[in-house]
Amino acid sequence: MNTSLLTLPASPVVVRPRTVERLVVGTPTSDGAGVKLTRVLTPDLQRRLDPFLMLDAFGTDNPDDYIAGFPDHPHRGFETVTLMLEGRMRHRDSAGHEGLLGPGGVQWMTAGRGVIHSELPEQHEGRMEGFQLWLNLPARDKMRPAWYRDIPAAEIPEATTPDGATVRVIAGASHGVAGAMQRETTEPLILDLRLSPGAPFAQPLPAAHNAFVYVYRGGVAIEGTAVPVQRMAILANTPGSDGVVLAAGADGARALLIAGRPLNEPIAQYGPFVMNTHEEIFQAVRDFQSGRLA
Repeated sequence: MNTSLLTLPASPVVVRPRTVERLVVGTPTSDGAGVKLTRVLTPDLQRRLDPFLMLDAFGTDNPDDYIAGFPDHPHRGFETVTLMLEGRMRHRDSAGHEGLLGPGGVQWMTAGRGVIHSELPEQHEGRMEGFQLWLNLPARDKMRPAWYRDIPAAEIPEATTPDGATVRVIAGASHGVAGAMQRETTEPLILDLRLSPGAPFAQPLPAAHNAFVYVYRGGVAIEGTAVPVQRMAILANTPGSDGVVLAAGADGARALLIAGRPLNEPIAQYGPFVMNTHEEIFQAVRDFQSGRLA
């Protein structure tokens, strides 16, 4: 049982809730050694959803869609947050870190100045489902040493509301509960929501933070806009807004609510490298090719 589970007397009050700016349908693709996934947050949305760079959703019962995994590959300049719903994935990297990501667990990796890692399934059958989110680093931190943390499901703080919502607080804070991770500059809020049929959920958000909701079970409504399953709702940055209010549909819902403080810095990306200038990208490629990345 999660010892961080709290039942709170009331939801926070959101007076000026955000509306939905637009709905986004993810793009089916493959990555790694042929893992099938849906890219929900694509490169064309990076400026709009700064500091977030990418969100991939994966979920399949067919081992052929995931069995080859993600063999050794490099990263520099950002952080990866991997949330597993079902299945088991082994992480190993060039900084000497190793961890097994299991159902409900989260892995948080800071690539920093450089790391080479692999993410390989530790199962030959059954369902593999989860998400990977890329979170940008500010320019001053892009060359910091690599870092890694494994967060088992039992160590992710939770809150429940009288209205029938359970909130897994991966980063930031919600309903008086501090999340498993905190980041000062980007101030990410990463919530995994489970809503009972018809249940409302309110979350305060700073007006200047970019925010979105991704629904992966059921459906929700946000200020009159229906957000069906496998859709991302980009929330409007309305001046004076103070949060978001969701309401689950008749079948309940599971959704990610993600928000963060934009860096407002240049973004230069080449595959697994995200820096601020093209010259920094060229240097990252040279460092990788010469064995000096990690």
